[in-house]
Amino acid sequence: MLPFERAQVATLGQRLAEKPHRLISLFGPRQTGKTTIVQQALRKISHTPQKYLAVDRPWPPARSISTFAGDTHLSPPRERDVAWLEERWVEAREEAARYGGSVLVVDEIQKIPAWSEAVKGLWDADRDSGCPLHVVVLGSAPLLMQSGLTESLTGRFESVPVTHWSFHEIADAFGLDLQQYLYFGAYPGAARYASDEGRWRSYVANSIIEPTIERDILALTRVDKPALLRRLFELGTDYSGQELSYTKMVGQLQDAGNTTTLARYLHLLSGAGLLVGLPKFSRSHYRVRASSPKLCVLNTALMTVGSGYSFEQAVGDRTFWGRLVESAVGAHLFNTATPDIRLHYWRDRALEVDFVLRRGPRIIAVEVKSGLGRRRLQGLAAFEERFSPIRSVLVGAGGVSLADFLSVPAEHWFDSA
Repeated sequence: MLPFERAQVATLGQRLAEKPHRLISLFGPRQTGKTTIVQQALRKISHTPQKYLAVDRPWPPARSISTFAGDTHLSPPRERDVAWLEERWVEAREEAARYGGSVLVVDEIQKIPAWSEAVKGLWDADRDSGCPLHVVVLGSAPLLMQSGLTESLTGRFESVPVTHWSFHEIADAFGLDLQQYLYFGAYPGAARYASDEGRWRSYVANSIIEPTIERDILALTRVDKPALLRRLFELGTDYSGQELSYTKMVGQLQDAGNTTTLARYLHLLSGAGLLVGLPKFSRSHYRVRASSPKLCVLNTALMTVGSGYSFEQAVGDRTFWGRLVESAVGAHLFNTATPDIRLHYWRDRALEVDFVLRRGPRIIAVEVKSGLGRRRLQGLAAFEERFSPIRSVLVGAGGVSLADFLSVPAEHWFDSA
């Protein structure tokens, strides 16, 4: 059986088969397979010279001669800085000139201070000289990667986004069924441990959540209250699928500071692929900005791992399972939405719609069927009367099956309307 390949492998392969007109960037949450995608694509062009740089891996220290007793000793490992990047780039450039082409891959590039300005200068010099060097940069801090690319490298890069895995990808690669996907989530590394819940729980907590918060947020971004950010994440996993005002968050969290701080921390958690606060839908941009967020984990493993429920207990609790299903739908829509699609929710007193997709003036209502059927359908009917969406999608009994819904991206509902 051939190793499973995500669609990004073919996309990257196509880009590397072209002449190097733009940088190629792969960014997305930690543990979503970015490195594997690049390695699989590179294996298909093994005849081309390749240089792979992993910024976050220990670099063997250099040997130097001691002035005492003629002994040799190891000097401290050299820090990955701009000078180090420039040296490796020049080596790849010379190789490309020698062989008529080469590929340079820099993994976790956001950990090099001022990387984007350095890359801009090196890339522009290569374009001026016509150097046939392909450059691929990877990063697991999506917010920082995007800011570095857009601030310094506008027009010089092409992105290949790497999102959380979809249901059909996890099913094809690991054989998990829909219920297992909802509970164990969409991390490929964790899916391997679905038969051992203790091992799965430890992997998600220690190899995904903690490194994401510690290395991709706290180590790279100014956070004055790191304990608050951690508690906000925990609160978000507890309340995933529910609307929660910033005022109520302040009441739930000790030393919460002001609502602006919470909004910024929620933005950082979203940028790291952990938790998003969806704004309420309104035709008024001011009301959208001022609305209370609906919290939603971006991978259901983040919700179940700290819930205290075993797989069987989670399936048996209809209320919890209903929130898990709704969170899975929200995560899927957010993760698969193209940059021109915005995701919201809508509520007016007792009437509500779970999710609203907006692309320019066109809107789509998405309702997840639950035990509160009549009230939820009343909310959908009220929304249709007030806002005239181009279509309404009911997920669950009487509508699109959950498995089918999770198998198509958010833009599908616009393209097929």
